[in-house]
Amino acid sequence: MRARTLVVAIVVGASLTVARAAAAQDLAAKGAELYAAQKCNICHSIAGKGPGKNALDGVGTKLTADEIRQWIVDPKTMTTKTKSTAKPAMTAKFAGLAKADLDALVAYMQSLKKK
Repeated sequence: MRARTLVVAIVVGASLTVARAAAAQDLAAKGAELYAAQKCNICHSIAGKGPGKNALDGVGTKLTADEIRQWIVDPKTMTTKTKSTAKPAMTAKFAGLAKADLDALVAYMQSLKKK
């Protein structure tokens, strides 16, 4: 009986892990769509697509989700905090994004890991 319970627990745990990973991928995919819709590629590049400056490749490795979120909603504070010299300076026009959209955009940025 214990072995069966253990097997069930392992299968359920694995299923939850797979479901969470799929949800995270879906959220990141929505974030990629928002990145395009918000025209973030005018100032940022990913995988060589964009202006070449302000590349976001590997940002998910360099910054936490909270730091990415702060850059999106309060870039002026983050520019000062990090002593960024990137030009042009990021504007706060994305501070009004709906929470679900912001979460998706952060998930997408977090998915951009160094290979």
